[in-house]
This record gives sequence, structure tokens and C-alpha cells, in this order.
Amino acid sequence: MDGLRIRPMRPDEIAIAVNWAAAEGWNPGLADDVCFAAADQGFFIGEFEGAPAATVSCINYGAGFAFLGFYIVREDLRGRGFGLRIWNAAIAHAGSRVIGLDGVVAQQQNYRKSGFELAYANVRYGGTVTPPDAPPAGVIALTEVPLAAIEVYDATVFPAPRSAFLRAWIGSSGHLGRAIVRDGRLAGWGVIRPCRKGRKIGPLVADDRATAELILSALLADVGGGEIFLDVPGVNRDGIALAQDLGLARVFETARMYTGAIPPLRLERIFGVTTFELG
Repeated sequence: MDGLRIRPMRPDEIAIAVNWAAAEGWNPGLADDVCFAAADQGFFIGEFEGAPAATVSCINYGAGFAFLGFYIVREDLRGRGFGLRIWNAAIAHAGSRVIGLDGVVAQQQNYRKSGFELAYANVRYGGTVTPPDAPPAGVIALTEVPLAAIEVYDATVFPAPRSAFLRAWIGSSGHLGRAIVRDGRLAGWGVIRPCRKGRKIGPLVADDRATAELILSALLADVGGGEIFLDVPGVNRDGIALAQDLGLARVFETARMYTGAIPPLRLERIFGVTTFELG
């Protein structure tokens, strides 16, 4: 064999994948590894000569959907077939589930060889913003919203239930969430978190642009503005316009791809993707 030993990561080793993603320019959040550990035991590490050589994750959400991320081979070991071996381990972990990923645009042809097809692009926008003078009225702390209501809304924008992950994401140290409730129904919510560089807002989901803008303003007022990043589905024109009107500039894009059909999603509600690594 090639000397690569593949095994599941321990929870404390997820930080290795997060640090490697940071080195690749993906700018993960400071508490992402703790939140990701709550999702599923779908993180794998490849070891070569006793040291980490490759990482990948394939998080199983329920019986029908999985999301692949953190597909990284250590730079000095690339070209030796390690990537294909750990990739195959991730695909096997998903079993018969439909798999999604946010991949490097230039690698789409390689992903197609494993059955992935392009659904749409996700575009990262970034820049420095000035906070509003005061938070807008009518926006409440996300912690005041029952998790069950958040799950119902999330089911319209994500292909599978992810209760454990949402609980960890909302409650993690440094993560700040805000929401709007109208007529007893959740109309939108968002989370902002500190990253290696600036802060990311994700998810930011809402019934319409006006609601998303109110939640975004509340989040910016609470953290005092500064450098932010927002990942927007390229098919959501209102989301793209919101990012551009904030003065954010296009940073890069990913290819959102799937191996099969997923439930219909309300993409017009997604003004900020939760995370490129776990969906």
C-alpha cells in the first residue's frame, strides 16, 4: 500500500482540518471545530509516517443527505494518491445518501467523476462596514426563539434535519444570533461569529430582503461593524444586491454540487450560507 492510514478523527483533532482550511484561505470561525463535532462522527484523517497527511469530512444529516468538506491533502504530499483514498473513505461513510459539497470551481470536472453535478454557485462577499447608530426595532435575540421554530424554518433552506448542529451553532461562545418574529411566526434569523479574519454572517435566512436587512443591521450594531464576510447563493439576486449595497466586494465563489436530487429549497430565503464546510 501507499503507507497512508485512514481513521476517524477524535473530536479534538477536528482543529487540524480547521487550521488547514484556514491556511487554504477559507477563513473558518474561531469556534467552528467545537460546533462541527456536534454534527456527526464524519471527520477522517489520513496519517503518513505518523503525521497528519490528509483530511476530509462527510457529515451525515439523517438517512438521506450528507455534506462533504475539508477535503485537503498536505501540500508536500500531494500527487501521491492520498486524496483519492481519503475521498473514497468519505464517500463510503455517506452510504446511499445524496451528498452535497461546496467545491473549488476549477475542480468541478473531478467532482463530476464521482457523480456530482453543479446546482449553482455560492459567492463570498467581504469588506469593512460601518454599524448603524442603533439596532433596528423589532429584532430579538435568537435565544428567545424556540429551537423547534428554528428547525421548521431551517427545513425550508437545508435538505435535512440538523438539530444537534443548530443547537451548537446558536449557543457557541462568541456566536451572536438575532431574529424577527411576526404574527407568531419566525420570519428570519441570522448568526454572526468571529473568524480568523473579521466575522462571518451565516446563516442569514429571511422571508425577504427587507427582513434580512433588518437582522443584518441588528447583528452589525451589536458587534460594532468591522470586516465581515457573507456567502450568498448566486441565484438569489436580492441577496447579491444586499451584499453589493453594503459595499462588499466579491472575494471568490464555490460550486455547490450534489450527487442526486434533494428536496426543493427556498433559495430566495438564503441571504447567507451557514458554512461552506458543512452546508
